Amino acid sequence: MVVDEKLLQADDEEMDAWEEVVAETAGERLDSYLAGLPLAYSRARWQKMIKEEQVLCNGKKTKASVVLQKGDVIAYQIPTVEALSLTPEDIPLDIVYEDSDLLVVNKPQGMVVHPAAGNYHGTLVNALLYTVQDLSGINGVIRPGIVHRIDKDTSGLLVVAKNDKAHLALSEQLKDHTMARVYYAIVHGVMGEPGGVIDAPIGRHSVQRKKMAVDTKNGKSAITHYRVLERFSDYSLLELKLETGRTHQIRVHLSYLGNPVAGDPVYGPKKNPLRLAGQALHAKEISFIHPTSNEKMTVTCDLPGYFRETLEQLRKER
Repeated sequence: MVVDEKLLQADDEEMDAWEEVVAETAGERLDSYLAGLPLAYSRARWQKMIKEEQVLCNGKKTKASVVLQKGDVIAYQIPTVEALSLTPEDIPLDIVYEDSDLLVVNKPQGMVVHPAAGNYHGTLVNALLYTVQDLSGINGVIRPGIVHRIDKDTSGLLVVAKNDKAHLALSEQLKDHTMARVYYAIVHGVMGEPGGVIDAPIGRHSVQRKKMAVDTKNGKSAITHYRVLERFSDYSLLELKLETGRTHQIRVHLSYLGNPVAGDPVYGPKKNPLRLAGQALHAKEISFIHPTSNEKMTVTCDLPGYFRETLEQLRKER
């Protein structure tokens, strides 16, 4: 068997994990590449780690500005987790599945996933700290156990890791797109086609920096599959499957298509005739390979009350 010399160089006992650069990410700076990993470290934090030689490129110390080539192997340490200072809060959680490695939570609309400026209480993390004894520490003090996020006003399923081994395995699946997620959305307009694929790269909006937008020049690949489940007088019910997981991907893609998600205050029309509290978008199903048993798992949940009530209203008006 031929062993890649770069992988041998990366097999350093002092390093906790490694990544191999693929064609899609070749040409990026090292610090930018690392900041895009699903570990939630800032670019500045990665730069500090590179300077302190906690990151190696092909087994050697390197600089944050180095431009990566396809096949480069990046090895890195996972920093020791600081003492947790967040407040556990007795907030009821809808835990759909749980074992010793992970849990899957059905997040309600309106709940922020983890604390940030202006939202230090009432988050999913605050609730998890009260309910769950063990959470992985890879994402640091603010995001214990959080493998991936959904927007505050998007409801539905999130997988949460209880230990670092599970977290790394699940993060890898998220990165290589083998963690499958299915969403339901109510969108503006009566869509004529039975379904289709939206293949349009997404990047930061050129003017409104808090927004994302389709950017064919500088955006990253983003692919969403959709299927029309039901049509109403002025709206449609869609099933959507993510092939990639860019920030606000479904909301940006549907707005780009001309069928924004109903109730979306950012990417939809200003008028909200359905009087929704936020976008009618629900993460209904999630599939992944269990990090210990290696069995494929598919977890589903029902549509929440606000979603069902809106559908009933639209059916009556049809």
